[in-house]
Formats: sequence, structure tokens, C-alpha cells
Amino acid sequence: MSTDPPQLNYVEQLWEGMYEGRDPLIVTGVFAFLMHELVYFGRFIPFLICDYIPYFRKYKLQPNKENQSADYWKCTLKVLKSHFVYEGPLIFLFHPGATFLGMHIEAPFPTWQKMAVQIAIFFVFEDFFHYHMHRFMHWPPFYKKVHKIHHEYAAPFGIAAEYAHPIETMILGFGTVGGPLIYQIAASFIFKMDSEWELHLATMLLWIVFRLFQAIDAHSGYDFPWSLHNWVPFWAGAEHHDYHHQAFIGNYASSFRWWDYLLGTDVKYRAYRKRQREERLKAEKAKSN
Repeated sequence: MSTDPPQLNYVEQLWEGMYEGRDPLIVTGVFAFLMHELVYFGRFIPFLICDYIPYFRKYKLQPNKENQSADYWKCTLKVLKSHFVYEGPLIFLFHPGATFLGMHIEAPFPTWQKMAVQIAIFFVFEDFFHYHMHRFMHWPPFYKKVHKIHHEYAAPFGIAAEYAHPIETMILGFGTVGGPLIYQIAASFIFKMDSEWELHLATMLLWIVFRLFQAIDAHSGYDFPWSLHNWVPFWAGAEHHDYHHQAFIGNYASSFRWWDYLLGTDVKYRAYRKRQREERLKAEKAKSN
């Protein structure tokens, strides 16, 4: 039986070189924070460009409400403050906490199949947690003092995804990091799974990228023909979440539609979309006559 070390691909070699001779806590913290900022603001740029191209206005979910440049700057500054003051330290603390629980750092990376299974689990956990905590946040005393800040923009735009009170940021942030940590505890200490099924930092970072894409897209204010919910019916997306900002209630889930449907918190949303379809058909019929 061969004991030769596994051959690393180019990306894995870069990964190992990034850590070689350096403090892994600092490396992980800096890399994860920079990745978060690049993905968060970078994903918003295509939607921002669409705001200035009249052709894309027909895809706006609330075309009669227009956010100004001042709104974008105000949101950007508040989000950056939140990232540096609150999220940054948590990102740095994740590494020692997760490695203590057995998270792997070194290459090689897990196979894409294992990553896909784990990320799917994280999506399901985060959506379940987000639905119930988000619904709790609409309890009047909590809404007034905390969650109301996130609803400042009734017609949201991408970077408003993390425009929130620090308490809300901490609570809902657990849905993103809590799933992987609970998974690692279960894999290592409860089910004692093979080490290859334990959490790897590369999987965690990829999950963060997908989660940021989901959050930015859900707050984009756009529903394109190529939007994911048009291909995956149970995916929520902007078409689902935008109504929550418009109506200030209902549609509490983040990624999927099933909790709102099963627990009846999308009834008004479905009635609203039905009226929209009927009005559109009437208008098309009148136009054809």
C-alpha cells in the first residue's frame, strides 16, 4: 500500500504556499475577510450597472421606487462599519474555534461531491434557522428596536443584504457559521465519521461565497428570466424576498420557499402575485383587442 503524499493541484499548491511559514490564524482571517468583501461588493456591481441601463428597468420588481446615489453611499458606509467592527473579529475567531473542533486546513481539498453534500446541508440548516429567527424578529418589541433598521429600504438593493442592527447581524450570522460548526461536531464526536467527511476550511469558504451570492441576489430588486427561481421552483430569490420588504411581513425564509408555504406565511404574497398575473393578462388582452 502506497504511503506517498497525495499530488496537489495548482490551486492546492497555492493554498499550501499561502500558509507556509505564517500564522494560520492571521492567514485565514485576512484571506476570509478580503474574500468576503470582494464577493459582497463585487456581486452587487452587475445589479448597480443595471440600475443605470434603461433596458433592465422592465426586470425591476418595484419599478416605481428608485433608490438614489445617497442611499447607496449611506448603505455602503454602514455595511463597511459593520464588517470591520463586528464581522471582522468574528471571522478571525472562527479559525481557532473551528480547528479546535477538528476542521481541516491543509491540502488536499475534499472532492467536489463531498463539498456539494456538505454545502447542501448548510443551506438547509441556514434556511431553517433564518426562517424562524427572522419571523421572531417581526415580534413588535424586537422589530421596533432591532429589525426595523433592515427594513429602511422598502425597495432593497444588493448591498442592503447586511444593512442591519449589530444584534441582528450576530443572530442571523449564526445561521451561516452555526451549520458548519454543528456539522463538524456531529461528524467528529457523535457519528465519528471518516476524516475525509469532516469539515474543511476550503468547503467553508466556498459555502460563504454561495451564501453571499444568495443574500445579494435576494436583495437585488431584480427578477430576470434567467433568475434561479425560474429554473428551481423551490428557490426563493429576489422575487420572493422583495415582497417581504415591500409588505414588511411574510416570506421570512432566506433560500427556499417551503417553510413559508408549509407554515402559511406566504398567503398574502401568493395572492399578490396572482393579482399581478391577472392584471397583466387583462392588459395584454385589452392591447390585442
